[in-house]
Amino acid sequence: MTYPANAPESFSALRTLDLRNTVLGHAALKATLPRPENDGASAAAAVQGIIDDVRSRGFAALAELALRFDGVEQTTTAVPAEARRRALEQLDPAVRRALEESIRRASRFAAAQVPTPASVDFGDGATVTQRWEPVRRVGLYVPGGLAVYPSSVIMNVVPALAAGVGSIALASPPQREFGGLPHPTILAAAELLGITEVHAMGGAQAIAAFAYGIEPDSGPAGAAGIDPVDVITGPGNVFVATAKRLVKGAVGIDAEAGPTEIAILADSGATARYVAADMISQAEHDPNAAAVLVTDSVDLADAVRGELELQTRTTKHSERVLAALSGRQSAIILVDDLESGLRVCNAYAAEHLEILTADAAAVAARITAAGAVFVGEHSPVSLGDYSAGSNHVLPTSGTAAFASGLNVLTFLKAIQVIDYPEAALRGVGDHVVALARAEDLPAHGDAVTQRLDHG
Repeated sequence: MTYPANAPESFSALRTLDLRNTVLGHAALKATLPRPENDGASAAAAVQGIIDDVRSRGFAALAELALRFDGVEQTTTAVPAEARRRALEQLDPAVRRALEESIRRASRFAAAQVPTPASVDFGDGATVTQRWEPVRRVGLYVPGGLAVYPSSVIMNVVPALAAGVGSIALASPPQREFGGLPHPTILAAAELLGITEVHAMGGAQAIAAFAYGIEPDSGPAGAAGIDPVDVITGPGNVFVATAKRLVKGAVGIDAEAGPTEIAILADSGATARYVAADMISQAEHDPNAAAVLVTDSVDLADAVRGELELQTRTTKHSERVLAALSGRQSAIILVDDLESGLRVCNAYAAEHLEILTADAAAVAARITAAGAVFVGEHSPVSLGDYSAGSNHVLPTSGTAAFASGLNVLTFLKAIQVIDYPEAALRGVGDHVVALARAEDLPAHGDAVTQRLDHG
């Protein structure tokens, strides 16, 4: 492929992966697609050390880590109620209205996700029912770092509330410029949603504190304890994602949400400036963010490169954007046709996938692996980040092949209830005994015959 004459040197680093006239199996295709360097393994030892330290020393470890990583001295992680109230009172009215609208839309969609019980009657009074129960307590993580994410407060809290979770704790990193508290917009969003337990803690240490709890007497007088949770959700950096992986089993997690990614499936009719704008919108999150264009149009690919040059000149975080677009995780992928593009997208399993093709809705219906699919030119990913009503906490790094975005079911567990009277057990008892003997587990059968022989 040739680049347009006006393409800057920086965009020659946005690599092209030419898959035209290439036939690859699913595994080979997945191995070929652009991905970030996976530094989870190198982070694992450090993260395990943090988890072990928090488990053994409690608040003392949290305080040391806050000083080391955040430059903040702490006597407690708990955010005072007055700080939350003040943050909401001082919130820009336009931001408050935007948050309230996002809450309204997300709440409507979450309410629609609540499943109904299922019950089957097998005759003779035998029933098997499945009912849904919320987990007891959840820990919700809202990252800090290069940006402020009040929207992530909404995305974490709203489905937990819709599920009926009774105890919700939220953590976000302490900020030196805000007196050691999380960013005030984070606190304001929590207050809008009625969250009364907010902790100033970040990184792997926050995940450890939620997973294993903090004894209230393990620190200075007045240091608040943290009751362990059953589920931890929320995005974060590689250390947060690694910590979630390491505590999985002790608690449930939503997914290992790493750096954000966008894939765009576009044909020759797509508007290049929209494609470039959407790639930039996600690249500004993080130098490790991924932006991938899949197209069968060389002309569109060239036009997008030109638009990237123009738009990055004026975007605020141009250095961050350039770093993301020049990373090995970003690329323009050339394919033979739409069918090939669909194969690439389903193998890539993007966190965010935009469909900018003719008959975009029909194409979107053929996507089988993606965290969220955005259909047509007026459904950009940034709409889903804030105000679409969907959830922006989504699986990354190809895990959308088997994982789902955050939703009400993340906070629910299904309980099956089996109710068989004697007549119903007699009707199926011989089958239970036969299968028990076939598996060489005769006591299983005896548990039935004891009832039937003496009933």
